[in-house]
Amino acid sequence: MLWGIDELLTYHYLVSEYFMVAPASMTHEAFFRLSKREQADEVWQGLFIRRSPISEACQGVLTTLKRLGLGDMMAARDLTGIRAWFDAQDPEEHCERIFRLAGVRYAVMTNIPYVPAEAEHWRAVPSKPVTRRFRTALRIDAFLKGDWPAVCAALLVEELEPTFEGAREYLRRWAGILKPEYMMASTPGDWHFPERGAADGDAPLPGDAKMLVRAYTKPTPTMLLEEVVAPVCEELSLPIALKLGALRGMAPALDPCCGGDGVVGSDLGSLQRLCARFPRVKFLATVLSRSNQHEMTVVCQKTRNLHLYGCWWYCNNPSIIDELTRMRVELLGTAFTAQHSDCRVLEQLLYKWDHSREVIGNALLFYYERLVRSGWRLSRDELRRDVWNLLGGSYEEFMAR
Repeated sequence: MLWGIDELLTYHYLVSEYFMVAPASMTHEAFFRLSKREQADEVWQGLFIRRSPISEACQGVLTTLKRLGLGDMMAARDLTGIRAWFDAQDPEEHCERIFRLAGVRYAVMTNIPYVPAEAEHWRAVPSKPVTRRFRTALRIDAFLKGDWPAVCAALLVEELEPTFEGAREYLRRWAGILKPEYMMASTPGDWHFPERGAADGDAPLPGDAKMLVRAYTKPTPTMLLEEVVAPVCEELSLPIALKLGALRGMAPALDPCCGGDGVVGSDLGSLQRLCARFPRVKFLATVLSRSNQHEMTVVCQKTRNLHLYGCWWYCNNPSIIDELTRMRVELLGTAFTAQHSDCRVLEQLLYKWDHSREVIGNALLFYYERLVRSGWRLSRDELRRDVWNLLGGSYEEFMAR
């Protein structure tokens, strides 16, 4: 779990922003050789001392410090004092404080079983909840990318055969350990379903559970979806959550902190076809590119097994949250999730939810004023119900359906 002032200051948004104004002598290589604390010092000096911290990521740090009662130290620009405060915190008590102040009941993690350190943790404490504040999700990026070598390496660790059935058993086994809310993946920027060149009506491969997949040169993402992921999701009643539109490695020198990833438009026809192909699987989706947002909202309106959620990553800025909330309300009413936490660092729950609630509230005001002016009688309980739906209720209803 990432937490504390140094993690907040080295959030990849801020590191990318820092390199826009960093001295020529500070190369990417030199920066990433520094300790975490030294990197945070560089960002603090570059973005908070030598310039006014007016970007959303910078203002998020300030909102967080103020909400934690550190406003005086922030105003005095006392980074040493701020660090001392964080160093004195008990992690478990601090975690509970953050959730309570943020007004958030729980967050869903992204748990990756083929990361050895994470797998070791979960094997050591199977079925034991981390805390009531955290729920799990089984991350399956390698399957949607068609990264068969990575899948085979994971199967080898579990002593499973490199077959479709071995891959299915792998997902079943880890679903049993993690007890996830859903499977989830961030798709490659060029993701298509089915792959380009394949006919929409192509029949799936023969589903012989014992057939070694190495008989194929390389199973495609569609093969892995058709033969492994979707059958297991149907069997276990697990939804699939998708994040669409990340251009990986756009600036390779920034990749150590994910700051090198960019935005690309997604093929939403693929999402439509995926939902139609597996009507008994529920899908949740969010898209990164602003240019995809209108089409995504229309697709969601026409697709019963699809739920739209949040303003992800580069869309998690007030001006875009305002625009997207208005468009989504106009097309979907309250049958979507207006925002999700989108946090990489624990304390970001404070600023991302404070900033989002303010923007969403202002965006909704117009529609409720117009509703009342039309003569519709609106009670306080009905208003609370609608807000509840937009901030988690519609998600829970969709998941339970």
